[in-house]
Amino acid sequence: MTGHDLDGFRGEVRDWCRAHVPADWRRSQTGPTDAEFVRFQHEWFQQLRHAGYAVPHWPREYGGGMSIPEQIVLYQELAAHDAPRLVLAFVAVHHAAATLLAAGTDEQRRRHLPAILDGEIWVQGFSEPGAGSDLAALRTSARRDGDGYVVTGQKVWASGAQYADWCLLLARTDPGAPKRRGISYFLLDMRSPGIQVRPIRQATGESHFCEIFLDEVRIPADGLVGAEHAGWQVAQRTLGAERGLTMLELAERLGNAGFRWLLEACERADPGGRRAVDDAVVADRLAALEIEIFGLRALCRDLVERHEAGVAGPADASVVKLYYSELLQRMTDFGTEVGGLAAHTVLRKPMSSGWESGAWVLDFVGSWEWTIPGGTSEIQRTIIAERGLGLPREPTGT
Repeated sequence: MTGHDLDGFRGEVRDWCRAHVPADWRRSQTGPTDAEFVRFQHEWFQQLRHAGYAVPHWPREYGGGMSIPEQIVLYQELAAHDAPRLVLAFVAVHHAAATLLAAGTDEQRRRHLPAILDGEIWVQGFSEPGAGSDLAALRTSARRDGDGYVVTGQKVWASGAQYADWCLLLARTDPGAPKRRGISYFLLDMRSPGIQVRPIRQATGESHFCEIFLDEVRIPADGLVGAEHAGWQVAQRTLGAERGLTMLELAERLGNAGFRWLLEACERADPGGRRAVDDAVVADRLAALEIEIFGLRALCRDLVERHEAGVAGPADASVVKLYYSELLQRMTDFGTEVGGLAAHTVLRKPMSSGWESGAWVLDFVGSWEWTIPGGTSEIQRTIIAERGLGLPREPTGT
């Protein structure tokens, strides 16, 4: 697509955003009931879907097909117009779709990809108590029983599980095998008998994370993704999407919306007429953050382009995930600092916003979340060292 064509596409997206982004969504999404939140998210997803903007990274035959430059323009304009984020659809359109497209059967893709477009919500059932950073130590078991599997165990830090229709589930099918070689990957219907979901109240006041308890839950054999005992390899597809490809939108939002919130906070005058941005130290830190954001956006674009070309390196997604999560933390920390005491009086943030809503204290507390899921910052550094730089591997016991 030429620069002229991209300008035309940008104009189309810009006009669409002006006509469709709800003007009062931040107010209506601050303190909504669960039912109101789910309804808003579903309606917003369907608006994006009918415009062709919901799953731009999917193959064309499934409703996507946008080029990388078009995706960048789309995310820039959505962020610039303060569009809500697809919070509930995030796992479905990124993690579930990437897994199904890479390792699912034709039947699994036919069943679930159209359903995701219709609003099917997914949760990721990977981490467990005692198996977070060391995910391969998971103990949830799945035993073969006739034409299916029976699963018992517990998952934790499952984002949005209380709303989910389906779960991407890792369970141990061969307890005697080395830990990475005895895991299988399943698609679990969350309406199955034997499932209990308990939301976990967070420091921000939200209950984004949940525990999932599985008591003799039955999964049909056609719920297996990939080969039995080969779930660790399939899971790398999911984690690769979580660590890399999802970052394209998040980086554009951090640069177009998040930094704008920060700049506005620094330009706002106090009762004495003083502005934080007029302080040389503050201006210097703003410049440094803007440079870092520019670098992040460039890294994300490069990663997605090389992924599309099949030449991405084994640690590239970890570089992007590490960089984004720690930059988010630094930026929200600075927002909290310049926000002063007033920032501490904001007790709620819009549920459909990103991790940079302008509620600086809540954003900063929430930013620590991003240095943990999908592999902690320490895990990302290990991956970069071993797979990217070729340094000696640590003993893993596998």
